Amino acid sequence: MRLSLPRMTCPTLKTDAWLKRLPLVGGSGNSALNSGTLPFDPWLMLATITLMLTGFVMITSASMDVAAKNFGSADFFIVRHGSFMLLALVAALVTAMIPIRIWEKYGVLLLFVGLAILVVVLIPGIGREVNGSRRWIGLGPINLQASEIAKVCMVIFMGGYLVRRLGEVRSTWWGVIKPAFPLALYVFVLILEPDYGATVVLMGTVMGMIFLGGMRAFQFFILVVVAGVLVSALAVTQPYRMERLQSFTDPWADPFGAGYQLSQAQIAFGRGGWFGEGLGNSVQKLFYLPEAHTDFVYSVLAEELGMIGALLICALYGLLVARMFLIGRQAEKQEQFFMAYICYGFAFIIAGQAMINIGVNVGALPTKGLTLPLLSYGGSSLLACCGMIAIVQRVDFELKRMRIAAPKPSRPKRQREVKHGR
Repeated sequence: MRLSLPRMTCPTLKTDAWLKRLPLVGGSGNSALNSGTLPFDPWLMLATITLMLTGFVMITSASMDVAAKNFGSADFFIVRHGSFMLLALVAALVTAMIPIRIWEKYGVLLLFVGLAILVVVLIPGIGREVNGSRRWIGLGPINLQASEIAKVCMVIFMGGYLVRRLGEVRSTWWGVIKPAFPLALYVFVLILEPDYGATVVLMGTVMGMIFLGGMRAFQFFILVVVAGVLVSALAVTQPYRMERLQSFTDPWADPFGAGYQLSQAQIAFGRGGWFGEGLGNSVQKLFYLPEAHTDFVYSVLAEELGMIGALLICALYGLLVARMFLIGRQAEKQEQFFMAYICYGFAFIIAGQAMINIGVNVGALPTKGLTLPLLSYGGSSLLACCGMIAIVQRVDFELKRMRIAAPKPSRPKRQREVKHGR
């Protein structure tokens, strides 16, 4: 005897309904996502938010004494950085609403916008000089660092170039050399500021994007040699860069002169040990370590949270960059090459800046004025990083939408009959 049971259905959760109605600014067609599918990459979001919150805590700890002495208020940098965080989150939300095709369409225009910003910063009265470098555009109480915007513009341009000229890049030298002309203009202006760190990061990013575009290994080797010679020549043309190189080899040879920053950073790491002195208990931040809340905030973190905390930060950066590369790889699999290349480029920028900053803090690299992405004090860097991550999140969302909208192959009739018990 066969029992007939009523068919049970699982009601759709109302909390998932917003995913199906998620608007796409400038989008077209069906924008629905499957129930339970997040419109963003959760691991990328987790790493980003964790680094930003950790940065806010460490900047609070590292800046209070300096702010109280120089500005008469212990919360001067705390309030400013908190404002930068809110502004960066709003900018990221707005950026995430812009379709990727818009960035691709205006890539060439953005190249000239980035170059114009770099040139404007050199104009007296507009560009602001800090510590001997003219890198900032004064916008009232905010200083906009030109190189942070320029790097984003260059990556977007390069993504479009690689899509348009991929055949040339993979088969001829001319396709590889063409991007060197706009890159040379950027590098020339950056050296005039001077901003040697941004120059190294930008050159490495462009070379990495071209390599992942499919250039031949021999061509890449030649480019690495040429870039290495150029970077070395730039390093020895200025006396202060030579001093930094000499102090890097042995900072304790002149611990109160050229090697002061590196020696104080190493003291911070030594005091931290494995588990740290405790949050807020750093001694090096008390006017011993210069720029403790900006370039050397990682040293303060290592002193207060120990080697375990420092390694966890490295793991978060590893997760952040890995997710960006994986989203780029997924874009390649779906033949969305512009999306793939800009994801790779943004990952190179964040990875390069994080590696250089951490390398400087631990004494593995000469002193360079690069912020630690998402963690150091600095409004321009925070805005640029959040903008890049928002674009990658947009790529992830559009890729998910494409996979869902793609027609699924129909099963043979016999398989359908077996499934329904016929």
